[in-house]
Amino acid sequence: MSTLLVANRGEVAVRVLRTAADLGLRTVAVHSTDDADALHVRLADVAVRLDGEGPAPYLDPDQLVKAALEHGCDLVHPGYGFLSENADFARACAEAGLVFVGPSPEVLALLGDKSRARALAASLDIPVLEGTGPVDLAAAREFFTGPVMVKAVAGGGGKGMREVHRAEDLPAAFERCRAEALAAFGDGEVYLERLLTRARHVEVQLVGTTVLGDRDCSLQSGHQKVVEIAPAPRLAAGVRAGLHDAAARIAEAVDYTGVGTVEFLVSPDGGFVFLEANPRLQVEHTVTEEVTGVDLVRAQLVLAAGGTPDLTRHDRGCAVQLRITLGSAGTVAVFQPATGPGVRVDTHAYGGYRAGDRFDALLAKLVVHADDLDTALRKARRALAEFRVDGVPTNLPFLHDLLERDLTDAHTGFLDELPAPPTGDGPRSPVHGTVVAVEPGAVVVEAMKMQHVVPVGDGRVLVAVGDTVTEGAPLAESGTADAVAEVEQADLDAIRPDLAEVLARHDFRRPDAEAKRHAAGRRTARENVADLCDPDGFVEYGGLAIAAQRQRRSVAELVERTPADGLVAGIGTVDGRRAVVMSYDYAVLAGTQGVRNHAKLDRMLALAEQRRLPVVLFAEGGGGRPGDTDHGMVSGLDTGSFHAMAKLSGLVPLVGVVSGRCFAGNAVLLGTCDVIIATADANIGMGGPAMVEGGGLGVFRPEEIGPMDVQVPNGVVDVAVADEAEAVAVARRYLSYFGGPKADWTAPDQRLLRHAVPENRLRAYDVRTVVETIADTGEVLELRRAFGRGIVTALVRVEGRPFGLIANDPAHLGGAIDADAADKAARFLRLCDAFDLPVLSLCDTPGFMVGPDAERTATVRHLTRMMVAAADLDVPFGLVVLRKAYGLGAQAMAGGSLAVPGFAVSWPSGEFGPMGLEGAVRLGFRRELEAIDDPAERQAAFDRMVAASYEHGKALNLAAAFEIDDVIDPADTRRWISSSLTADRGEQRRERRRKVVDTW
Repeated sequence: MSTLLVANRGEVAVRVLRTAADLGLRTVAVHSTDDADALHVRLADVAVRLDGEGPAPYLDPDQLVKAALEHGCDLVHPGYGFLSENADFARACAEAGLVFVGPSPEVLALLGDKSRARALAASLDIPVLEGTGPVDLAAAREFFTGPVMVKAVAGGGGKGMREVHRAEDLPAAFERCRAEALAAFGDGEVYLERLLTRARHVEVQLVGTTVLGDRDCSLQSGHQKVVEIAPAPRLAAGVRAGLHDAAARIAEAVDYTGVGTVEFLVSPDGGFVFLEANPRLQVEHTVTEEVTGVDLVRAQLVLAAGGTPDLTRHDRGCAVQLRITLGSAGTVAVFQPATGPGVRVDTHAYGGYRAGDRFDALLAKLVVHADDLDTALRKARRALAEFRVDGVPTNLPFLHDLLERDLTDAHTGFLDELPAPPTGDGPRSPVHGTVVAVEPGAVVVEAMKMQHVVPVGDGRVLVAVGDTVTEGAPLAESGTADAVAEVEQADLDAIRPDLAEVLARHDFRRPDAEAKRHAAGRRTARENVADLCDPDGFVEYGGLAIAAQRQRRSVAELVERTPADGLVAGIGTVDGRRAVVMSYDYAVLAGTQGVRNHAKLDRMLALAEQRRLPVVLFAEGGGGRPGDTDHGMVSGLDTGSFHAMAKLSGLVPLVGVVSGRCFAGNAVLLGTCDVIIATADANIGMGGPAMVEGGGLGVFRPEEIGPMDVQVPNGVVDVAVADEAEAVAVARRYLSYFGGPKADWTAPDQRLLRHAVPENRLRAYDVRTVVETIADTGEVLELRRAFGRGIVTALVRVEGRPFGLIANDPAHLGGAIDADAADKAARFLRLCDAFDLPVLSLCDTPGFMVGPDAERTATVRHLTRMMVAAADLDVPFGLVVLRKAYGLGAQAMAGGSLAVPGFAVSWPSGEFGPMGLEGAVRLGFRRELEAIDDPAERQAAFDRMVAASYEHGKALNLAAAFEIDDVIDPADTRRWISSSLTADRGEQRRERRRKVVDTW
């Protein structure tokens, strides 16, 4: 077994990936389209994007099995939730030759069906509560004679569960459980069970048929576990033994393999009943690990691979887990978990993480371990006080208050019996969410796929189904009769006719056009804008504009067919920073440029200049539109858009994104951008087929003009991507380098750099590995990779700070700089200089390309262009010589001279000279070598001369002559960068002249 696919997300995916890496397994992660920035995606060796958003892709067995097979996986770990107890998924894995990390499909089908599991327990003489199998509402009503629990058949994690005390409340609870279970597990069946009150929830941990221990999970809110303790405290020895025996009998009855849990309810008199069996890893497995010393995830993987895990227990003290959950969606601005002896935090959160409302609310698990429960609770209080999460509301204050209470008599209803916090003049919403039901005496608010029932008594309800409410928003009033009457005079939900007309015009949905785009494998313009911008972070300008064609078409037709005149434009926030975002809409008149959208374009470009906002342009379209009639123009050559766009060069970052066809005027706007990001199916040309044919240049299909196999290697495209989703992600990432430093970062082990350059000075190596090791983890964005291949140009971060980086690639032309590479480097240096990015140069070059073929490429002009661009830099500039630094090429990499950079250092492998050693020896000692008749002696003499030249020009000798600043341990490279390229540039930078970014 060598490769593991983790079919899950969040903290459990992070947990499994880390353990798998520790075992030496190659790992593959999966993610939905809206989960691409999740931590588990970064930690895996390979990340696979699934089709779809939200939970649905994680519940799609076909996609998961396909991803596993396509990436050579042997094992599939389902985590918990989603498909972890789905027998069909386990069976599909087995049929595909994949090992499912868990029990057999037959055992999953038995234990995953809560009603069948109850029947199994009863057959083994283990007490169970009276209950039903899967039922419809009619059968549920027939069973109801007193308080019951409605539960999902395929449930777990507290989802799909509702207490019902009154028969009239049963239908609403029944439907909520069905909806919740269907969303969480893909199965909406439910069953009923008699309600046992004031009971403790105790579960027994299994590894195979071995009982590993127990834990108390009684502290629950709305059947969601909040605090777990291991071992279960205050449990009589006889009761504990009975629980362990019952769990073992169930495991033996099904010949259980893998990790699993059997759950019980323990009544105040010490009796117990079987609750359910969970044939998977539990969220609260951490506390059992802490008190036994057994790594349960490792045990799962070892068992799945056919091995025998080490289950040697080292019983030690007590452990407590507290679940830290989100109150609403948002961006985690600061994430600072508690640390210290005996403190463990399992999480997928980080500073900058965007927590959506489509997944489980669990943000982190705080686990503490101590010798006894009292000490563990004190340690938990201390850890909670240290834990800091800013940017999103969490339950940290609630947990802190909870641990101040006496928890001696905790039971499953303990938290729900606590007095509700004061709500001012009426009940308020506990979360930011949507009102999904208004029932007698209650309002139901849904957030993060969980429904919160807020009692309102007989107070007047202020909201209606479908309303979005913020956290703390009033849901009902209990004021005086006069106040109620005053409010009732105005129907806050009523829509006036004038507002209704406006709202109707702002409905830009066009199902037929959207379906056509999707059928072609492309997104709509609005979908791309929505993906780029933060949620609710885009304000559209000119959305009501229509094409200037009233002389040809009716207004109704123009409203229907030309919304926004084919240009979606506005100001949005991208990762919290404002930007002008514009997207030509190919579904409107082929994305052409009309009178109205030219006016909108000019308006947005003026705002970008005034407010110094970056510009992102989705440029798919066909250029000028000949069909507009509502104007008095003759040539239209006085249009100011192209001048306005070009005028922004060097003032603000300009990002161009293209998928599909981009011709004529659209291509000009695209070409003005600092960076062009293009999908594999894009075509970019200064003229489309009609213009080419009209010029008498032949008849061509659109796909023949400027395809990516032309525009990527020729340098027009800076970053080639697979599709629009990746293009948007790259655009967001590109903009991040111009938004300042990041507080949170990690870096590879810098000792790897000591072995990055081969000891054999003639051996090529991968310079991108050097770049990725020097930079912060995952913080390298390379531009124009397929063009000018002798030099790598990339945006990077070091200790969170953005930099520009150029590096010779010895794997191409030995690192020699040709005309294309020089052009590429020159433009990149101007880009960095324009936007105040310090530049790091990694030198390993034998010099410029020379010879007749090189001169046919206008070498003299192109290579000196790089010299001029480097000499013009105002930003801090540093040089690190990795190996070869010869001639004018090395001087160009150094900004013109070794005396120019803010620091010029070399690795021990560095070698310097006015030209390559071998060539210098052959030229300088030609007569001496020719005088030696014996070829072997001549070669030996040549080798001695080369060695002597190497000794003379090696880095240590240059440092001794103080021609460079130092020869450094490669592992210290980041320290030189962070110390020497971050100096305050003061007034000189603020007053300097503007630098235009060369389009080439």
